[in-house]
Amino acid sequence: MKPNILFIMSDDQGYWSMGCAGNRDVKTPNLDMLAKNGIRFENFFCASPVCSPARASIMTGQMPSRHGIQDWIAEGHVEKSQLDDDLVRHFNEENREWFYDWPKNQLNETKATDYLGDRRCYTEDLVDAGYTCALSGKWHIGNAGIPQKGFTYWRALAMGGENYMYPVTLDPVTNKFTLQRETYVTDWITNNAIEFLDTHNMETPFYLQVNYTAPHAPWDERHHKPELWTEFEGCEFNDFPNEQPHKWSGMSFPSEEARLAQRLTWNRGYCASLLGMDLGIGQIIEHLKDLGVYDNTIIIFTSDNGMAMGHHGIFGKGNGTFPMNMYETSVKVPTIISMPDRKSGVCDSLLSHYDIMPTILELIDSNEKLNESLPGKSFLPILKDEEHDSHDMVVVHSEYGPARMIRTKEWKYIHRYPYGENELYDMVNDPNERNNLVGQKEFAVIISDLKYKMELWFDKYTDRETDGRLEANRGIGQIGPVGLRAKGERSFR
Repeated sequence: MKPNILFIMSDDQGYWSMGCAGNRDVKTPNLDMLAKNGIRFENFFCASPVCSPARASIMTGQMPSRHGIQDWIAEGHVEKSQLDDDLVRHFNEENREWFYDWPKNQLNETKATDYLGDRRCYTEDLVDAGYTCALSGKWHIGNAGIPQKGFTYWRALAMGGENYMYPVTLDPVTNKFTLQRETYVTDWITNNAIEFLDTHNMETPFYLQVNYTAPHAPWDERHHKPELWTEFEGCEFNDFPNEQPHKWSGMSFPSEEARLAQRLTWNRGYCASLLGMDLGIGQIIEHLKDLGVYDNTIIIFTSDNGMAMGHHGIFGKGNGTFPMNMYETSVKVPTIISMPDRKSGVCDSLLSHYDIMPTILELIDSNEKLNESLPGKSFLPILKDEEHDSHDMVVVHSEYGPARMIRTKEWKYIHRYPYGENELYDMVNDPNERNNLVGQKEFAVIISDLKYKMELWFDKYTDRETDGRLEANRGIGQIGPVGLRAKGERSFR
């Protein structure tokens, strides 16, 4: 029988935030064990350093400027008719409880939008190959109320990031979205994943996608279970940076004491949510073993995008600054793949989320022929410890609205189209990206060469109808189609 696939995705997790990656403050025993038994990738990149476009790129294998999702989706999650009476009633109350405010801002007076449209996802290829596809958790690429792209088991959250203790979830019986009270969203996601495993006929292979919202904000104490919060009592988070706010961050504090206090709270909440997710991952893996299917299950773990928790003086990802940044902390993601009876270790090859689709299709011996709009290449040979035909130049690309990046082993060049300033970093001698070399004459030829190759590459993998690089995207949410498909309507907040 074909191997089962467990695909686990965290939300806003920095590549640095695992014990196996060298951080001594976080508690990630199950991810560390997964890394010990599989391959941990040190240079794995997202296609865009923000959730919705990154997730769409994983699913389609396409760049954001082709699939058309180029910022986090702020509107178009569900139809208003799919909200239960309780949500609608509280949305209309002037003095509603605080935990209704966030969903109201994104779900009230709303209409579901199918942002992916006819873009094909690899889950549809999995279905054609005989797989049952299941989703538990965050979708956040449009129209969360209807199972999409081959999924038949569908336990979706209404929006993107959620209130941890008050998530808005789809009830599989009523098919209505309801606000769950005192329900830790991480546990809800884990429990649904386990429910699927318990009900699935193991005579057929499964693809189970578990999309956690952890360790995405909010990080305040009231959002997390006391036992998780208590785990980090008194921690000074010495393995987390302690830097003054970045010039583009927009952050300010009334005093240095206030800044330090906020740093501790945010880092504590981040670690608490990360631990909650790690424990859930451990439960799912143990359940695979109990069901006797662990030895025929490939486990893929990654995050949708990276995250800075004080790095460069930023608390956030690509839109943690304006102009949007593409530091390594934003564009690099933790990635671990564990395959039964296969090699383990650490891989430093430059790879991208857009390589996942061709890898999975080769993994299952799919007959689906990849079309020319897909930039990725299968890295299955790495998993099998074979020779790997890597990308030309050993290069990866990423983009976020008006910002585009080319990254080689030696250099990173970032070009911002409407918003400037551009950046060049020597990734060998300046891996922490402290010294921007743009403007220094001796690097002009390197910049010219990298820019030319980057634009040539994007020209090949971009759809002019959905290319929003010249639009006014400030990283505060997408509300409709982009490019020509917007038909003159506003695309971003």
